[in-house]
Amino acid sequence: MKFAVKKGWSNGRARSGVLQLGSCPFPIQTPALLLTTRKGLPPFISPDLLTSSLPSPDSHLLQFSPLHFLEGISPKTISNIGGLHQMLSLHQHIFAAVPRDSIIALPEHDSTNKYGASFQTPGCRLLIKPAEYVELVSSMEPDFWVTLADEVPAWVSNKRNRTSVDRTLRWLDDCLSLNKESTTIFGSIVGGSSIEERHRCAQEVAQRNVSGYWIGGFGLGESMDEQAALLTAVTDDLPEDMPRHVSGLGLPEEVLQGVAAGIDLFDSTYVYHLTLGGFALTFPLERNKGENADYQLSDLGGDDMKINLKATVYRKDTSPIVESCNCFTCQNHTKAYLNHLFNVHEMLAQTLLEIHNTHHYLGFFCSIRKAIEEGKFEQFRRNFVESRRDRLFAAASSA
Repeated sequence: MKFAVKKGWSNGRARSGVLQLGSCPFPIQTPALLLTTRKGLPPFISPDLLTSSLPSPDSHLLQFSPLHFLEGISPKTISNIGGLHQMLSLHQHIFAAVPRDSIIALPEHDSTNKYGASFQTPGCRLLIKPAEYVELVSSMEPDFWVTLADEVPAWVSNKRNRTSVDRTLRWLDDCLSLNKESTTIFGSIVGGSSIEERHRCAQEVAQRNVSGYWIGGFGLGESMDEQAALLTAVTDDLPEDMPRHVSGLGLPEEVLQGVAAGIDLFDSTYVYHLTLGGFALTFPLERNKGENADYQLSDLGGDDMKINLKATVYRKDTSPIVESCNCFTCQNHTKAYLNHLFNVHEMLAQTLLEIHNTHHYLGFFCSIRKAIEEGKFEQFRRNFVESRRDRLFAAASSA
C-alpha cells in the first residue's frame, strides 16, 4: 500500500491524499467513500453495473464484513476459489474487511468478553475470537483489513470504556502475531465517549506495526457535538503519513465533520438506507450560500437533501431525479418510471435508485476534495451546513 498526503492545500486539519492499493490500477483520491456491500457487492447493484454505471475509480473502494460469510458459502470454499476478487471477478477493485456494519453485523457490547467480540446477526449472536477472525479474513484475501475491536456505545461507564480499549489493544497484538502473510492491516482505535481513552488507544495503536488506522465506536449513540472532540482526540495522536478510516459517519454533515478532523476514508450505510426507503439524493454538489433550488420539502416526505420517489406527486413527473446529473438513471429514466417501479414492488426500483444515490454521493466527495485543493474547505463546509439549516428552518416555518 502507498499513501501520500498532499500538503499545503488547506488550512486546518482537512487533507487531500492519494491511495494506491492492491490490484487497482488507478490511484484513489482521498477523502473517499467505501461502498457498503453485502458479501462483496452493493445490495442492489450487480458486478456488471458496478463496473459500467458508476464513476471510476471512485467506485472501486468496497467495504465488507467477513462475518457475512459465516452463513452461506464457506470461507474455505472462497479460499479455494482464490478469494473475493476471483470469486466476484472484480480484480481491479479494492476490498476492505471491517468486522461490523450497520445492516447485519451489529456489535453487541453486553455480550463481548475477554475472549472475543460479540456481534448480533439476523441468525444468531456470534462471539468471534481473534484467531477465528484472522483465519476468516485470510480466506477472503482483502486488500486491507481492520483488526477486531470491542466497540461500545456512548452511554457506557468510564470503566467499560477502559476495558474496551484494553481488549482492543490486546486483540490488535493477537491479530498482528497471527497474521502469517504480509497483508495490509489497519489498527482499531476505540474508547467510546471518553476523550482520555480515545487518546490512550490512539497513542498505543500508533506504536504498533500497522499500515493505517480504523476509528470505531461511532454511530452508536453519540451526538454530533461529541463527535468532533472525539475525532480530534484520535487524529491528534496519529502520524500524518498514514491513512485514517472511520465507520459510522454517514450523513453529509458528519462526513464534513470527519474530513475537518483529518479523516481520509469513510464507510457507512447511508446510501443503502436511503435507497431502501425510496429516497433519492437531490442536494446540490456545489453548495453555495444563497443558492436557490426548487426543492420538494416535507409534504412529499423529503427535505432539502432528498425526495421520496414513492410520493404520488411523482406519478406523472417525466423529469429525471436531478436535471444536471449524468448518472445512468438520470440520463435514461424519469421520476414517474421509478415511482411506478416502487408501486409494483420491482427490485429494479432499488437498482436504479442505488445507482443514482451512489453516483451522487461520490460526487459529494469529489466536491470535498476540490474544496480542499482550492483551500476553501472550511468555507465549503460552513456554507453547506448553514444552507441546510436555513432551508430546514424555512420549511418548518411555512408548514
